[in-house]
Amino acid sequence: MLLPHDESGTGPTVVLLHARPTDRRMWREHLPLLAAAGHRAIALDLPGYGEAVLPEGHDTTPADDVLATLDALDVDRFTLVGNSLGALVGLQTAVAAPAPVDGLLSIGYRRHDQPPSVELNRAWQRERDALDADDLDAAVQAGVDAWLSSKAAPEIRAHVAEMLRGNLLSRKTRGEPPRAPDPTPAELAHLTGRVTVAVGEHDIPDFHTGGQALVDATGAGQLAVIPRAAHLAPLDQPLWTCGLIQGLTRDGATVPVAR
Repeated sequence: MLLPHDESGTGPTVVLLHARPTDRRMWREHLPLLAAAGHRAIALDLPGYGEAVLPEGHDTTPADDVLATLDALDVDRFTLVGNSLGALVGLQTAVAAPAPVDGLLSIGYRRHDQPPSVELNRAWQRERDALDADDLDAAVQAGVDAWLSSKAAPEIRAHVAEMLRGNLLSRKTRGEPPRAPDPTPAELAHLTGRVTVAVGEHDIPDFHTGGQALVDATGAGQLAVIPRAAHLAPLDQPLWTCGLIQGLTRDGATVPVAR
């Protein structure tokens, strides 16, 4: 399927893949920043999220849908940037079609076979309890509290709450979107583009562990820690995130920008 998208700018293409609690609107602040830095920035709704409603009988992987959409947009080379679910899809895409991938920025990734910590189980359980009680407001609040920094600005918290509410309503009516498996260590070892792995300073420990494991599997160098950020680090720190992207696309070095 062709995925709904927003784009801005011209130049080397950066493909932005959103986290599970959100949709492509999480990148609305990043698009003009990347365009001003000389990039064509494209934010996609992943299958089953935002406006990307899965058609009956849909049987392709998220990576296949990303690649089909980029082909339709005449993109032949690109850098992938993914947060959480988007980090997984970015890895799947880079493994499925390594040749056109110039670089990959993975933020807040953990393999699904990594045992969850007490903190992560607590965050999941709080959302499940609210949904079981048919309390959508409480489920949304649980997600905002779990995935954003406690010091995130009110407008960012409201933005995430809006996206998360739509996500939860979609899951209630259509079910959970299918998930492709994590790439194997052997597949990750053969990625050809530059790789940067990052995690929010205040993210749940699982994602620090998962990020370091991904660094080890890909030979990406040092795990980049985004200060004053939690799981949705690009929303907590858009300028830092764009700095990491600019560094990856320019010369492979990370160039964080303080906010």
